[in-house]
Amino acid sequence: MLRIEILYPEVCNLYGDMGNVQYLKFCYPDATFIETALTDRPAFADSDVDMIYMGSMTERIQEKVVDRLKEYKEQLQACIDKGTVILFTGNAYELMGQYIEDEGRRIDCLGFFPYYAKREMMKRHFSVILAEFEGMDVVGFKDQFTMAYDHDDAKAFMKIIKGEGHHEGAMFEGVRYNNFFGTYLLGPFLIMNPRFMKYLMGLLGTEECKLAYEDAVMAAYEKRCHEFRTKSVIK
Repeated sequence: MLRIEILYPEVCNLYGDMGNVQYLKFCYPDATFIETALTDRPAFADSDVDMIYMGSMTERIQEKVVDRLKEYKEQLQACIDKGTVILFTGNAYELMGQYIEDEGRRIDCLGFFPYYAKREMMKRHFSVILAEFEGMDVVGFKDQFTMAYDHDDAKAFMKIIKGEGHHEGAMFEGVRYNNFFGTYLLGPFLIMNPRFMKYLMGLLGTEECKLAYEDAVMAAYEKRCHEFRTKSVIK
């Protein structure tokens, strides 16, 4: 039976990111879901889990979360190294980089990857994203006060077709290493990208990757991909 750990759902729940958790529960009704509160010791620190998920949070909560995860950095590194499926969406993915720069203040992060984030609270960025990963379209939205720099594009998650990548003008977005996936894309990312959801299910060892509400989510996905490719309002 699969064990899926949701990190800090009481605070990492902005922009509808918890829709990803709900969809995982629909797709895996028999799985064990572990919802780890900010004050709890993560399950991955003491036992095997098949998947770890964390969603978007406020800037203030980011600092609390990264301080908490620093206590379990070694165990999280072990999960990445052995291929545990991990998905961090929105600004959760920033915490895996070197630091966040906030108007001259430096917030040290976990340091797994070379990038850093620069925060500008008076400069909000929104974009619609159409990208490519492993031959499939990936669609989504960004709404953020930060951009990421100094990426190793060889470890990028996706290649941008339309919209902005790590930062303005960048051709790549997010990070993928082993089975860790981090992306700025927000909201119910897995529902919006059912082909990627099937890809994750394959990584989780699911032999017959049958999605919950597959006909509906695939139809919505195909329509969205078409609109994102053809509408001139998208860069």
